[in-house]
Amino acid sequence: MTKEVKRSYLEINSLNELTESPKPSQDYSLDLSEITDFQLNKFFYKNIGQNHMWVDRLIWTENQWIDYVSNKNVKTYILKCKKDFAGFFELIFHIQDNEVEIAYFGLLKEYQNKKLGSYLLSEAIKKSFTNNINRVWVHTCSLDHKNALNNYIDRGMKIFKTEKIYI
Repeated sequence: MTKEVKRSYLEINSLNELTESPKPSQDYSLDLSEITDFQLNKFFYKNIGQNHMWVDRLIWTENQWIDYVSNKNVKTYILKCKKDFAGFFELIFHIQDNEVEIAYFGLLKEYQNKKLGSYLLSEAIKKSFTNNINRVWVHTCSLDHKNALNNYIDRGMKIFKTEKIYI
C-alpha cells in the first residue's frame, strides 16, 4: 500500500528573524557532543525516528556511521534533563553554500509535549548562525511529530518548497 506524504522545506535567513523560546528550567542542559562515537547518533536516530518512519540510516554500516559523525562539518548537540538524555539535533555546515542544514532534530518520547521542542529548535537555529552563515534550512514531513511544522514556523522559519512523495 502506498502512502502520500507531504514534505515541507523551511528556511530562516537571519538570527533577527528567530522567535526564540526560553529554556524551560535549569534542569536542562544542551552541549555539543565532543564524542565521535556513532552509537549516540544512532541511539537518537532509532529511538526518535521509530515513530516517524526515519528509515534511511537503518541500513548504514558502522563505517558509514563513523564517517558521518567524524565529518568536521557535522555537529551533534545533546539535550539532557539532569543526566538523562532528552533529545538532540544534528547540524550539517555546508560551507560552500554558506548555510546550515538541521539534518535531524527530535525529542525522546517521554520529553515530548513539554515545550522542549521550541527551546531545542531555538538553540539549533542560534548555534547554526554562530558561523556567520546566510541561511539555516530544514525539511519536515507529515510523518514527523504533529507539532513539528508549526514549531518551525513559530520560530520564524518560512516554507520555501513543498512536495508530495509516496512511500
